[in-house]
Amino acid sequence: HPLAAGVSVAAVALASKYAIEAWQAFKARPVVPRMRKFYEGGFQPVMTRREAALILGVRERVAMEKIKEAHRRVMVANHPDSGGSDYLASKINEAKDVMLGQNKGSGSPF
Repeated sequence: HPLAAGVSVAAVALASKYAIEAWQAFKARPVVPRMRKFYEGGFQPVMTRREAALILGVRERVAMEKIKEAHRRVMVANHPDSGGSDYLASKINEAKDVMLGQNKGSGSPF
């Protein structure tokens, strides 16, 4: 029995050594910021449902309430009265209209 006990102790010590090394390597890895990636591109000539969803930050198939909440949130951040762009505000409104099915991306006045 002393041989089995010795082998067991050695196995536990070896496993502990590798576990400690793995934990130290995990802690030493570089920190990757977890930021949302934003759409990098211009607007399409005629707005699609996909583009509208990207502008509002929602999925293509989402409830009307979520679309309205997202529109309000994005519009508050980009409203012309708060220093935002008239062009972006028109695109945000167009995105809401496309998502709600009120028009099919007829284009903005700009």
